[in-house]
Amino acid sequence: MIGMVLIVGILLGVPLSVIAWWWIADTTHQDLDLRLKHIASELIQLEEPGGELDAGLLAGSRVGLLIPESGMLRVTHRVPTAPGAAPRLVTTTLGAPIAGREFADSINLGEAGTVELAIPVNQVRRDQWGGVAIVAAAVLASAGTGVGVATVTARRLADPLTRVADRASAMARGDFRSEWPEYGIPELDRVSRALGAANTEIATRLDREGGIVGEVSHQLRSRLTAIQLRLDELAMHPDPAVVAEAEAAASQVDRLTRELDEMVVASRVSEGEPATEVDVESMVRTLVADFAPAFAAADRQVRIVTLGSAPAVVWTAQPSRLREALAVLLDNALHHGRGSATVSLDALATAGMLRLQVTDQGPGVPDDLVDKIFRRGFTGGVSTGTGVGLSLARALVEADGGRLELTSRRPPVFAIVVPAAAPTEPVKRDRAPHR
Repeated sequence: MIGMVLIVGILLGVPLSVIAWWWIADTTHQDLDLRLKHIASELIQLEEPGGELDAGLLAGSRVGLLIPESGMLRVTHRVPTAPGAAPRLVTTTLGAPIAGREFADSINLGEAGTVELAIPVNQVRRDQWGGVAIVAAAVLASAGTGVGVATVTARRLADPLTRVADRASAMARGDFRSEWPEYGIPELDRVSRALGAANTEIATRLDREGGIVGEVSHQLRSRLTAIQLRLDELAMHPDPAVVAEAEAAASQVDRLTRELDEMVVASRVSEGEPATEVDVESMVRTLVADFAPAFAAADRQVRIVTLGSAPAVVWTAQPSRLREALAVLLDNALHHGRGSATVSLDALATAGMLRLQVTDQGPGVPDDLVDKIFRRGFTGGVSTGTGVGLSLARALVEADGGRLELTSRRPPVFAIVVPAAAPTEPVKRDRAPHR
């Protein structure tokens, strides 16, 4: 608005200044012309029958009253001569001499001579600059008014927008308690109402999901406790092989309990928590050892391949995220793949990342399912499963600033790329991981 006011002021101020300049000059000419006409009438009354004009009578006449302040009158006229002599023209000057340039106007009296009236040009210029100053003052007053209106309007718009932005930021941080007020601006009120509805919906869903997480964790802990009791009874069996299997199963139950606790805590901790160092190679070996008996039961193998000097350390806010994502890929390779499965670790030194790839010798992913396998709830026609595995795995990886992609269809190769160096600032998601 300020820019528009300034442009309009320039577009109007410059022509108005020019008009004022010429208008003052034209008004001065008209004033001089009117005075000259009155002076000419007085001179006609002072002329002798032969058209001569006595300079002494001219100086003592009322003509001097018609001369403007600081002005000067020049009268070129005939003076009386001896009988038979040729008429002689002289110039009589009335008023103070003008130093410098003159602003003059004149009337031609024919054979009787001429009359010229002049004033200092500086006097006219002073009036002209005064007119320009008046125009400039009017433009500045208009600009000042425009600036005031623009400031009031900008505050009326910017202050509510700032409050809406702050409230949206608070909602993004998980604060769903504040109300969404209206500001009397229809468009902004529509945005506020829409965000308020979204705020209520998100809060309701989060409360519902929190309740589900608590209920699921409670049920799982109850079942795990029951399993632990049964394993404790088996640990007292006289057969050493049974005792060894019971102790191994009890160890897995303990690990599952700890991981469940970590996942529940992670679901309640806001994003932006500091990253910690994780020994990926040790984690992968432990996870592969857990899956090895299941692969062996299916007459298959799972192995680890380290490419180059891979830095087996990454940074993550929740160590269980990467482990659970990799567990999903290994579980899919076990149930949907064929032949031996391979987990490879590869350093991307130039990018400061670590890549983990899981592949098997199965038929791969059909072309028509490539764009669907990461969608939540998609099972691909398989009778078992909930369809959340790959979607959850991608969400866990992206929560730490990584990526999970299908890099090869046949044979299937799933790649996880995660940061291999400490981040300079807390990890933040740049898009919604669940489709």
